Amino acid sequence: MPEMSLDSSTGRHGADSRPKRIRSAVSNGRRLFVDGDGNSAWSRRYRDLIVGHVSDLGGRDMLSEAQLSLIKRASTLELELEQAEGRLSKGEQIDLDCYGRAASHLRRILESLGLERKPRDVGLSLGDLLRADLRQQREAARVERQP
Repeated sequence: MPEMSLDSSTGRHGADSRPKRIRSAVSNGRRLFVDGDGNSAWSRRYRDLIVGHVSDLGGRDMLSEAQLSLIKRASTLELELEQAEGRLSKGEQIDLDCYGRAASHLRRILESLGLERKPRDVGLSLGDLLRADLRQQREAARVERQP
């Protein structure tokens, strides 16, 4: 599956006629962070979460910069929550108050984005195909019985 680009230059900065080299590497999509390791496991998971949320909201071209910013904040909170859950799985103690507040903040951000997966219409479902086949078989049987 091709990686979805977070590149802001693809149609997002139409009014910004400055050459790409004058804009930030983060704005151009060449870097994930202004400062930090874009190849760490944390960064790869962060990028995966962002790409998933962007996809759920219809793709990068459908989002405002503010929505993308909220998606990045939500992804950061998700990572922190996942790290806390990993510590819990090892039997380590975590600050449950902090965990609960982070989960509440995440919920509010996701609610403000209106994030919900919208199924695509990909044609007939298996149930639709089976019902159509059953109707066709019944019709064929009815035709065979007629004199």
